[in-house]
Amino acid sequence: MPQSPRSLESTTPTRIFQSLVQRINIPVTSSSPPGLQAAVKQDPWKKSGKYALGWVYFSIILLIFTIAIHLYHWMSDRIRRATYKEEVAKSSTTSSPDDDYEMANMPTNNSTHMFFPRHAPLPQQTKEEETFLSFGPLNRLIAFLRYFFYRPLPVIRLRPNRLLRIREREISFPSPGAIFFVAVAITFVTLYSFVPQPLYYISIQFGSPPLAIRAGMLAVAMMPWIVALSMKANLVTLLTGIGHERLNVLHRWGGYICLLLSLVHTIPFYVTPVWDQDGLAVFKSYFRGQTYIYATGLAALVPLIFLCVHSLPFLRAWMYELFVALHVPVSIVFLGMLFWHSHNYLTSWNYLWATAAIWFTSYCLRIFFLNWTNPWRMSWLIGEEGAVTILPENAVKVTVPSQVKWKPGQYVYLRMPGISIFENHPFTIASLCSDDFPSDYGEQYRDMTLVFRPFGGFTRKVLNAAIDNGPMHTYRAFIDGPYGGMQRELASFDTVILFAGGSGITAIVSHLLDLIKKMRDSKAVTKQVHVVWALKRPETMEWFKEELRICREFAPPESVHCQFFITAAKRIGPNGFPLPPPSPSRPVSDLVHGKIDKVFQGVASKRNSALIREEAGGDPEKERELRRENEDGISALPAPTFLPPPKKAHTRPNRPDKLTIPPINTPHHNANDKSFDFGFPSTPTLLQKNLMRFAFLPTANKKTGWHTEYGRPDIPFMLRDFGREFGKRTCVFVCGPPSMRVDVQNCVASMQQKVWGGGECGREEIYLHTENYAI
Repeated sequence: MPQSPRSLESTTPTRIFQSLVQRINIPVTSSSPPGLQAAVKQDPWKKSGKYALGWVYFSIILLIFTIAIHLYHWMSDRIRRATYKEEVAKSSTTSSPDDDYEMANMPTNNSTHMFFPRHAPLPQQTKEEETFLSFGPLNRLIAFLRYFFYRPLPVIRLRPNRLLRIREREISFPSPGAIFFVAVAITFVTLYSFVPQPLYYISIQFGSPPLAIRAGMLAVAMMPWIVALSMKANLVTLLTGIGHERLNVLHRWGGYICLLLSLVHTIPFYVTPVWDQDGLAVFKSYFRGQTYIYATGLAALVPLIFLCVHSLPFLRAWMYELFVALHVPVSIVFLGMLFWHSHNYLTSWNYLWATAAIWFTSYCLRIFFLNWTNPWRMSWLIGEEGAVTILPENAVKVTVPSQVKWKPGQYVYLRMPGISIFENHPFTIASLCSDDFPSDYGEQYRDMTLVFRPFGGFTRKVLNAAIDNGPMHTYRAFIDGPYGGMQRELASFDTVILFAGGSGITAIVSHLLDLIKKMRDSKAVTKQVHVVWALKRPETMEWFKEELRICREFAPPESVHCQFFITAAKRIGPNGFPLPPPSPSRPVSDLVHGKIDKVFQGVASKRNSALIREEAGGDPEKERELRRENEDGISALPAPTFLPPPKKAHTRPNRPDKLTIPPINTPHHNANDKSFDFGFPSTPTLLQKNLMRFAFLPTANKKTGWHTEYGRPDIPFMLRDFGREFGKRTCVFVCGPPSMRVDVQNCVASMQQKVWGGGECGREEIYLHTENYAI
């Protein structure tokens, strides 16, 4: 019942505190009103911690489901490769030689009986039995789900607007799988908050609104999962094989759901406010200062709103550096405000302490991913030495000899204090970490190659530094990683199709080299590899000219097919040469960063000097000789060397399929360089430029050879054509602009009918892997 103001004045401090606590947990006595007794029986406050456990159980079920699918694919891939390796070992002792040594057909082909007919029908292959982990009904169920989840939402294209300073850009949405899980999570928390009754009490004197308590406990229970999905080194990635860059989508949407629950937690206190039934007088009697009643709640709500708003994609892309600088500090403030607001009610602090523990553990694990934190390496505290090279089409290549090991398709965060102190950006590793690609720095080093196009910010600063300092200058490079990578092994698929758009080729090159190496060593099930690269100008092919030459010369015969599509003409200035990139002047910034880089270079030089004295062992003559050799060796990083593969029956010399149109030499080419023919003239003729968007040029050996065409690839037509030769398991890999990913996703989604629909093809899986174009 409401109390009069006079009775409040005579209330002792203990009674005031007890009245205040009644907002949260009101005990039921014999004199309690019937409404309070009914409310407590319906949804008692003491048992409200079960709503937080509800979210924990929901998340664990999704996690177990994802782990089970990952283990199924991981085990089936390993068994397929092991089975294939055993078959190769058996066939090496029982089968005939390879094609290079097979005897031609004898003259009996022309006889009546044709004992060895040349054109007779081939013997029917026996149907392969499914392994004990390749379960047909499960494969068809997964294909049925992929039929829907592989289909993306349409891409929104924004037209340029000079008045609003809007450039032409494409807006893509999360994958349907991520949208499905987010929708399930929103449905769960909404039903779990609004279905249990009651939602409100008649008055605040009966206690806090039950709807607010339920939503608040769900929001607090989400905190450990939100933080775990955001960290680069986390347990979820280890268990599911999903990189943190993909989990980051769930991290962002988890934050949005937490904001929704926080608003649902806040609004009921204004629907049934504390100043109802003279509650305001109680608060003023207890809080002697001018503190607002809901100060702690607003202190936690404001940073959460800021985190969610500045994480919106268009704002994050517009002010990325500011986002990186503020996101973590504001998150720490938000967690501290939650501790203050929750006040250890129910089980709230259990989840907040778990959040802090996950956060601290993940940051400790990241120490093992840094190249400068290992005291047994030369890069300890000073980083590695890196060189910057400018490639055709103003692309940038950063080469960092490092002792860090990586897998194909992984990426690292690169920091170069000599160029920018605080900026740390992710780049895909375009080189292969293998003994076949050694570094001149030593046996324990491998050249980590990062290739990217400069747009703005850090990438533009790297290009400007390379232009100003020249190719002989080296920089200190601090590496964080590697992270990410592909969940599946390409070597476990019979057919592999790789689509790349522009600089998206950087995510494919290392996969292609690794796959060809395994095919050469009989460690891959793969029989056919198709590479489709769409690029604007032919000069872009120079980025990975050596890698493509290796793929063509050392791959098994007729196993790798590359198609290059030139979609635009190159930019030519008035003098007939390509236009150079702009190079703005940055005298103050260059001076500061140059001094910082000299500090690290000086530490590295002193460390090398100490090693020289140790190596000389007190001999002055030997020490002078070693120092002279060290001074002579100061130069730009050497070009990578490639060990030749072991001689095998299926290796062949380079036999390029040339066009009938004679090649045209460009001014920047050196005649003494060993040329590599991509199957087309380096500069398109006028006729080719006029027809590039309307017709394909004729090429030699178009079906099986490497060739180049002018125009945009018809991805659906190409995939349907490739689909006629698909093996039992096929992988389609795409890294390119959103429009290319949408075309590939729609086509692969339609092809799932060949798996779950059955038929004589006997296909078990058509797997799709999409890579982020921005990394």
